[in-house]
Amino acid sequence: MAGTKPKTAGSSGTSKAPAAPAAPAAPEDAYTAEPFVPARADLAALSEAAAGCRGCPLHRDATQTVFGAGSADARVMLVGEQPGDQEDRRGRPFVGPAGKLLDRALAEAGIDPEEAYVTNAVKHFKFTRSGPHGRRIHKAPTLRETRACGPWLAAELALVEPELIVLLGATAGKALLGPSFRVTEVRGTVLEEEIHGRPERLVPTVHPSSVLRAEDREGAYRGLVSDLKVAARALT
Repeated sequence: MAGTKPKTAGSSGTSKAPAAPAAPAAPEDAYTAEPFVPARADLAALSEAAAGCRGCPLHRDATQTVFGAGSADARVMLVGEQPGDQEDRRGRPFVGPAGKLLDRALAEAGIDPEEAYVTNAVKHFKFTRSGPHGRRIHKAPTLRETRACGPWLAAELALVEPELIVLLGATAGKALLGPSFRVTEVRGTVLEEEIHGRPERLVPTVHPSSVLRAEDREGAYRGLVSDLKVAARALT
């Protein structure tokens, strides 16, 4: 038809505005701490680097990273689940009620707590809030979150090279031995497994926090001490 103008780019009709560029993915979306773990670092450098870890979303709500503590020459490494409320506030593993109970059980079993390296499979406190004051209640990490933190634990194992690993609870066991691990099936026994290409000896037991929750607390404590005595004998 006379007088009709052809449509040009930018005019109304079938033309579309260019799509906005996709927002870059946050580091935690990858669910791995690998990019944050420095190569050829000692324990002090690892701990410093871990303070900036964004390998999974747990860092968003936690106060700080809680890295392992102890000597690189420790003969035994104790691996727990994750830091609790007090550990999250103070920045050191096993300083709350469960840690105090663990120290007592270790000493009774014949293992000097000062000569052990203690750490957790997950380095950030995962919690929910409850009550009118928003009290922070521990929430177990998922397998995905545990795997995300795995490179830190692998680096600790490579540096400490312990003679024995004590697994404190199911999460620690699954972190090193896989999702089929059941602490009740193998607690108080010495396992020999290849972990990250290195032969390791491991003694599984319950997490000390489970002793504090037990109805028969004394019986649960005696069971923990019994398992730790197996670990002590394995170190002789």
